[in-house]
Amino acid sequence: MPIQGSIEEEIVQSEGNVPANIEKEAGLVETVLFLESEPLSVDVISHIAKISADIVEDCIGVLREKYAADNSGLEITQIAGGWILTPKKENWEVLKEKYGNRSEGKLSRSALETLSIIAYKQPVTRAEIEHIRGVSPDNMIRMLIERQLIQEVGKKNDAPGKPVQFGTTKEFLKFFKLNSIAELPRLDENEEERFVLAR
Repeated sequence: MPIQGSIEEEIVQSEGNVPANIEKEAGLVETVLFLESEPLSVDVISHIAKISADIVEDCIGVLREKYAADNSGLEITQIAGGWILTPKKENWEVLKEKYGNRSEGKLSRSALETLSIIAYKQPVTRAEIEHIRGVSPDNMIRMLIERQLIQEVGKKNDAPGKPVQFGTTKEFLKFFKLNSIAELPRLDENEEERFVLAR
C-alpha cells in the first residue's frame, strides 16, 4: 500500500505540476516573506526558495487562506506588485499610532498635502501644485524626492519652458501599502472640486 500511495503522489505531481503535499513549500515561502522586509514578486520568491513560480503562486494561495483565520494577526498583501507579510488592517488601525511612526517616518501635514496632490494629479508640475496649495512647494518636493516618494517623470511639452512633471514612485506604494495607484481612496466632493478648479 505505501508503494501505491507513492505512485499516486507522483501522478498528481506530474499531471498538475503541483506537489500533492504543498505544505512544506508553503512553509518555505512563508519563511522567505517573514525574513524579507520588502514586497517580493513571485519570480524573486521562486529564485530565493528554489521552487517554480507556479508552485510559489500555489503556496501564496495556501498562505492567504491560512492567514484569513480570525486568530491570525497577519495577512499576505500584494504591495507595489510584490507580496509581503503585513498586520491585518483591523489590527493596524489599533496599533498604528505606536508602530506607524517607526515604519512611516512621520510626514508633516504640508508634505502629506503636497504628496496627495502629486498622487491624484500626476503627472503634475511645480506650478500646478503651487496653484492648488497656494504656497511654493519647493521644500516639500525636495524632501519628498529625498524620501524617494516622488520622482521626475518627464516634462510638460505643451507648457512654456517645458516644466518638469512629478509622479509617485514604487516607494510611495510601499509607504501606503498599495498595490497600485488605482487603490487610492476616492476624493470627497470638496477635494474633487479643488482639484478640478486647479486644472
